Amino acid sequence: MFVNMATGQRGLVCQYDVVCFDEISGVSFDQKDGVNIMKGYMESAEFSRGKESIRADGGIVMVGNFDVDVQHQQRVGHLFGPLPPDMRHDTAFMDRIHTYVPGWDIPKLSTASLTEHFGLVSDFLSECWTQLRAQSRMSALLGRVGFGGALSGRDTTAVHKTISGLLKLLHPQPDEPVPDDDLEWAVRLALECRRRVKEQQKRIGSAEFRNTQFSYTLGQDGVEKFVATPELQSADHIGHDPLPPGQVWTISPGGQDERSGLYRLEVTEGPGAGVRILNRPAPQAFAESVKYAEANLYTRASELIGDRNPREHEFSIQLRAFDTSKNGRSLGVAALLALCSALINKSLRGGLVIVGGLNLGGSIDPLPNAIDMVEAVFYSDAREAFIEAIADS
Repeated sequence: MFVNMATGQRGLVCQYDVVCFDEISGVSFDQKDGVNIMKGYMESAEFSRGKESIRADGGIVMVGNFDVDVQHQQRVGHLFGPLPPDMRHDTAFMDRIHTYVPGWDIPKLSTASLTEHFGLVSDFLSECWTQLRAQSRMSALLGRVGFGGALSGRDTTAVHKTISGLLKLLHPQPDEPVPDDDLEWAVRLALECRRRVKEQQKRIGSAEFRNTQFSYTLGQDGVEKFVATPELQSADHIGHDPLPPGQVWTISPGGQDERSGLYRLEVTEGPGAGVRILNRPAPQAFAESVKYAEANLYTRASELIGDRNPREHEFSIQLRAFDTSKNGRSLGVAALLALCSALINKSLRGGLVIVGGLNLGGSIDPLPNAIDMVEAVFYSDAREAFIEAIADS
């Protein structure tokens, strides 16, 4: 693959643009330091032959298959399970992988995938891609995209290279302007594919790789947006990634005839005035919580949102229930934070559950049945998040 020590002949990475390992689980190394040589090459595009250091440009692609489905694989191990034993649990090797493409999302090739129009001959198309490899599209990011603090140096390098490659496919002409929509698509995809690598590292060495909340901003005054991997997301479970601005998880303590319930509040804002509840009919207890939240937002605006005037904005709020609880009682604190989050266009911390009712004077109501709320969070797979929420409140 690298060099023939007997003859001095340069290996595959010196001869081809891409070297692909199919069925990677069956690959083995004759020398014990084979993985170390590969790690060095993946980091610096160089490898050593005796005292000579050789540079090469060949990329490396590894293709593997699970013996079980993706969800089961994540329960019993991690997504790098098909790698050979020498690589399978080596987080340093994984850190040099720029992109993990979810093969389970790629449809199988069929006649429906073939065009009925003229196409490019494969050797001509591959030569076009070879020429594009010498170019870069990193200039499209300058002054337009910023990345969050969760990205390490290797993360940033990996994301930059993936974005550059995607943009070259969309816009082969180097002087062609890249629209914001295309740029954001490439940024989100690159962050998702790199985060998939970090999530597996976190499963193996959680202390070193615990911060996987990748985010980006588009434009000078852009909103910070977080990117998750779809296989780790669930619409009805509390995750550790921040929700979009204006959205919060909350727990209602219920009442005499209703147990504690899990909800998500979603608020959008625009020009106008007042707060509008989208639920029809609006539960009376929830409408009361929203009224108290609105009153506190107006009276304490300078403390909560600075110099913004909430009376110049119209808020639309929707209550989404995730169990049998429907009345939305004692959600004033969550409603207030959702209104503030939407107005200042910033997300709350990921995995945070807001607990507590609010009155007109701004005092927080006591929690009558904390044990029921602990159970509600437990069944939402957010035990740690609930502990953090109690500490924060």
